[in-house]
Amino acid sequence: MRPPNQTARDLLPALLARRGRVAAADLAGQLGVSVATLHRLLQAHPRQIISQGAARRARYAWRRPLRGQIAPLPLIEVDASGRSHTVAQLDLLQPQGSCLDLGGSSWPVPDEARDGWWDGLPYVLQDMRPQGYLGRQLARAQHHSLGVSDNPQAWSDDDVAHVLSHIGSDCSGNLILGAAAFERWQALRLAPPEPVAQAQCGAHFAQLAQRAVAAGVPGSSAAGEFPKFPALRHLPGSGTPHVLVKFSAAEASAAVQRWSDLLVCERLALQCLGEVPGCASAACRIVQHGGRTFLELERFDRHGLWGRSPLVSLATLDAAFVGQGQGDWARLAAGLHPLGLIDEATLRRIEWLGWFGRLIANTDMHAGNLSFRPQPLGGADHRPRQPGPLALAPAYDMLPMAYAPLAGGEVAPRNFEPALPQPHQRGVWLQAGEMAQQFWARAATDSRISDGFRRVCRDNARTLLRLLDQV
Repeated sequence: MRPPNQTARDLLPALLARRGRVAAADLAGQLGVSVATLHRLLQAHPRQIISQGAARRARYAWRRPLRGQIAPLPLIEVDASGRSHTVAQLDLLQPQGSCLDLGGSSWPVPDEARDGWWDGLPYVLQDMRPQGYLGRQLARAQHHSLGVSDNPQAWSDDDVAHVLSHIGSDCSGNLILGAAAFERWQALRLAPPEPVAQAQCGAHFAQLAQRAVAAGVPGSSAAGEFPKFPALRHLPGSGTPHVLVKFSAAEASAAVQRWSDLLVCERLALQCLGEVPGCASAACRIVQHGGRTFLELERFDRHGLWGRSPLVSLATLDAAFVGQGQGDWARLAAGLHPLGLIDEATLRRIEWLGWFGRLIANTDMHAGNLSFRPQPLGGADHRPRQPGPLALAPAYDMLPMAYAPLAGGEVAPRNFEPALPQPHQRGVWLQAGEMAQQFWARAATDSRISDGFRRVCRDNARTLLRLLDQV
C-alpha cells in the first residue's frame, strides 16, 4: 500500500519546477492536500526548495542548478576601506528567474521584487556582466575554459552567473558574486600588485596596448569604440591606482589622428565639467608614447588599492524601475524622480549635462554612459535603514563623437549645428552653452590636437558664442 500523500510527494518537485514561485495555498490545491500537509512535504526538500516572503506573500520555488551545483551564490560587497561582507545569497529558480533579498542593503528595490524574487538576474548584477571592448576581450580569451560562447552578448543568465562567480573579482562597482571569485580577490591581497611609477607609464601603457591589439579583439576604434585596458599606476595625489586606459593606434593616418584628437578632447571636456560647482567628472590625463595617445581615466568606483563603491548605470535603473527603454538622459532620469530614486537637484544636473554633451557634439550619450551611486540612510547605530536617493556618479565618456571617423576609416566633414532650447529650457541651455563654448575654445588652442581639428574647434567656438548672444 502506498503511504498517504505519496502521490503529492512525488508530484511536488516537478510541479514546482514547472510553475516557478507559487503560494502555498495554490500549490496545496494543485496537489490535492491541505496547506498543513504541504508544509510537511516541503520540509522534505530543504536544499532544493526556496521560501521567501512573509505571511500571505510567502512563495515557494525549486532551485535551478548552475552547472550541476544547487548551492546559493554569496553576493559580497567591498566597502570604501576594503572590508568585505555578504549582502545576500543568490538562488537560481526553475524554470527561470532568481531569488536575491536586498532588504536592508543600500540598493533600492522595485516593488515587484520586494520579497527577493526576480524574473531574471537581479539588476544589481547587470552592470557587472562583461560587455564592450573589455568584455569581448575576456570572452575571446577564456570562453573555452569557462564553457561559454566567445560572444558575451549571446550568454544566458546562467552563463553570466557562471562567469561572474568564477572570474568576476574586478567588475564595475563593489560587488563580487560567488566564493570562487571572492577567493581570486583575496589571493591578490596576499600578493599585492605593484602599481607602475608615473615615469614608466608611457612605456608600460604601450606594452599593454600591444597586448590588447595582439589579442585581436573585435571592436576597434574604427567600429566606433575605443580599445582599452585596465592598469595600476602610482600617481601622487590620486585617489586610487586603478585606471582604465583608452588608446589610439600607432600608425599614421587621418583616422588614427582623429581618434587621438578625440581622446584629448575627452580630457578637456571632463576638465571643464570638473570646474562646474556641484558637477564631478572622472579624473584623467593624457599620456603620449610610441606614436599612441593614451587617455588614463581614474576609476571612481575604486578607493586606494582595495576600497570600492557601488555603481549602477542609468540604463540598468531604467530597465529595473521604469522600462522606458528609449530617450535622452533627462527623459530617462525624469522617470526615476517620482519614485524617489533621485532628487530634484540631481535631475536638474542631468539635464545640464545632457545639454553640455549635445553642445560639444557628443552623439554617444546612451544610457550606459551615465551612472549613479546607491546611498544608504543610516540610523543612530550607523547601520543602513533604507536606501537614500541615488547620487550622480562623476561624468565620463564625454567627447565630440560626431567627429569620429566612419566605420571604414574615412574622416568625413561634419557641420556643427547645435541643438537650440525650448523657451522653458533657455536658462539651463545658456549655462551649459557657456561651458561648452569654453571647451571648444580650449580645444582650439591645445597643441596636442591636430591643426585641422583645431580649426574645426575654433569655428565651433565662434558658432556657439554667436548663438549664446542670440538665444
